[in-house]
Amino acid sequence: MLRVRCLRGGSRGAEAAHLIGAMLGRAVTGWVQGAFQSTSSAAAAQPRHAVEHVTEPVQQECPVCSYNEWDPLEEVIVGRAENACVPPFTVEVKANTYEKHWPFYQQYGGQCFPADHLKKAVVEIEEMCNILRHEGVTVRRPEPLNWSMEYKTPDFTSSGMYSAMPRDILMVVGNEIIEAPMAWRARFFEYRAYRPLIKEYFRNGAKWTTAPKPTMADELYDQDYPIRTVEDRNKLAAEGKFVTTEHEPCFDAADFIRAGRDIFVQRSQVTNYMGIEWMRRHLAPDYNIHIISFKDPNPMHIDATFNIIGPGLVLSNPDRPCRQIDMFQKAGWTIVKPPTPLIPDDHPLWMSSKWLSMNVLMLGEKRVMVDANESTIQKMFESLGIKTIKVNIRHANSLGGGFHCWTTDVRRRGTLQSYFN
Repeated sequence: MLRVRCLRGGSRGAEAAHLIGAMLGRAVTGWVQGAFQSTSSAAAAQPRHAVEHVTEPVQQECPVCSYNEWDPLEEVIVGRAENACVPPFTVEVKANTYEKHWPFYQQYGGQCFPADHLKKAVVEIEEMCNILRHEGVTVRRPEPLNWSMEYKTPDFTSSGMYSAMPRDILMVVGNEIIEAPMAWRARFFEYRAYRPLIKEYFRNGAKWTTAPKPTMADELYDQDYPIRTVEDRNKLAAEGKFVTTEHEPCFDAADFIRAGRDIFVQRSQVTNYMGIEWMRRHLAPDYNIHIISFKDPNPMHIDATFNIIGPGLVLSNPDRPCRQIDMFQKAGWTIVKPPTPLIPDDHPLWMSSKWLSMNVLMLGEKRVMVDANESTIQKMFESLGIKTIKVNIRHANSLGGGFHCWTTDVRRRGTLQSYFN
């Protein structure tokens, strides 16, 4: 009798189940072959003695496995600046940008970003990839696509944007890749640049989930969303009023940040409560989703506001204090407030704030990729005993992200643990 015990426990449980399936398959095949040989031998009255050599199935490790933001990084997807386009100046884009940049969107919406600036960004990201490889990390890239092409759905017409920020669209939880549905019409088809990679990971054992794709019809957006001063925006955010409605689920993956069994998320201009609830149900019961909020006039993506960099260690933006910081302190976490960014006021940041200085990528608990121009935050990390890997992506920052945004960690060497009690 063959006894089978069901196993549970995330990716390890899945691997064990796969191994058992392979063993069962081999056992059944052996029984069928044995029965066939016995029947044939009896019929021919010529007894034979067959020797079967059974090879134990080789257990193949899943190429996708990441539970947090700090375990040793082994493989990463780095975005592309090539062909990046300015999104059309629609209501959801207007709500996520500051008034001083609106003339830029009105002039360039639907066109490529300024060519000279884009060329420098491409060079910077290539150098970033080289440094990651030097640090022993496997680097993967999305496909270069033409984002200027206009497309039409039954609900809207738009052109594309880019594949620069994989963190926005892909989230790895254990051995599963989750494709975010997104909330900007200009990013509706962004997943296409990553599909060849995702299919490869899937064929090699990863789970692949695509969240429900929103129609992005007019009902998803508050067409009368009042966008005036920063004070107005702060008040609206505090009241839970955002440009996205609850018409259908939507979220960007970058509004979630992982700490083992606990994942933290904010309701933002691009992530609504329906999207958060979809993730909560999808990841239950193995993971806990915690909604947190900040004093932020323009909440969009959590990792330049609240960036978890180690077990019980988090960078918390002093300009956007967390309203639930007490629960982290009660859990024994260390809250570190990063220094004011040094980036000059005249440097164009069309899609983000200066706080990209804290949007760092942990290569391990004691190694961090950090902006080469931000000497004060480098000193902060060194005071924490963390080695800094200095890289300059100042022109790439202008497209809306720092090192964390420009990447999605595919595989980190670690196990699923609880860090928040």
